[in-house]
Amino acid sequence: MALLILRVCFICVAAGVATLLLRIGWEGPSYTPYLVIFGTVLLSLGVIAVDIFTPRKQIEVITAIYFGLLVGILLTYILWVALAPLIPDSPYAAPAQLLMAAVLCYGCTSLLLQTKDDFRFVIPYVEFSRDLKGIRPIVLDTSAIIDGRLADLAETNIIESQLVMPGFVLAELQSIADSSDRLRRARGRRGLDILNKLRAHPNIDFQIYDRELPEFSGQPVDMKLVILAKQLEGKIITGDFNLNKVAKVHNVPVINLNEVAASLRPQFLPGETFEVRVVKAGEGPEQGVGYLEDGTMVVIEGGRHRINATLNVVVTSTLQTQAGRMIFAKVDEAAVRA
Repeated sequence: MALLILRVCFICVAAGVATLLLRIGWEGPSYTPYLVIFGTVLLSLGVIAVDIFTPRKQIEVITAIYFGLLVGILLTYILWVALAPLIPDSPYAAPAQLLMAAVLCYGCTSLLLQTKDDFRFVIPYVEFSRDLKGIRPIVLDTSAIIDGRLADLAETNIIESQLVMPGFVLAELQSIADSSDRLRRARGRRGLDILNKLRAHPNIDFQIYDRELPEFSGQPVDMKLVILAKQLEGKIITGDFNLNKVAKVHNVPVINLNEVAASLRPQFLPGETFEVRVVKAGEGPEQGVGYLEDGTMVVIEGGRHRINATLNVVVTSTLQTQAGRMIFAKVDEAAVRA
């Protein structure tokens, strides 16, 4: 509603400007006033159309352009005031001043656009946007993208931080997708599909970081991720065990997808009962093995001779291992007799 009111007011102001232009007095055909009003209103509608069809505007780019032009004009004024006594009056003075302004505005704007990620403009809207999207951005790793669970996690709307896709990770993903190995190529293509899905998600703030920092020189991909996360004061999301260890050594926060998945598995206490299907024999003489929907392994005492049967079991104990959680249970004989 606020944008609609703003656009209506803008059109009204444009019509008012056209009226002021008509008061100056225009020489020409009788339809000139209508042409002035129509042209001014059409120009305002064109500006509004450009605004509507570019919905995703990056505040850091807009701010860099704004401050670049402002600093360029200020430097032009200061330099011209200093050089004016040395320059004789000539018809070339105005073009020279305009050329100086163009060069300085271009140089300042280009410099700020190339270094906008190295500093932060302290204005209220930028700080508000940063708080809204989360304190720390999340840097994506190749394994986290190929894994596929990140896209499912994004669908829950639990991710509020900005997702940062490094350019070198994208290049690595592209090389995997172009691999001659069929399985590796399929994994790379699935990763690219998941990446496009994340980028198109309406509630995800997704950004590709394609700058090459000087610290990246000669470093492997894992170290580049650690360095970038430090630079952005962000976190790394990964399913790679080695990267997890390296990041922790460098005091970089890590979101491990395997640990997230393990923490979301249902907790069973000794004495609780549930149903599970016995799929194979266990290592013990009377043990059978079944699996829950999330992949948790259940070792069932007394289930060896009941393979392919769905049984009520009673939890006796649980064991947490590096591979995941194991549940030890026994057949609920009371339920079997009933």
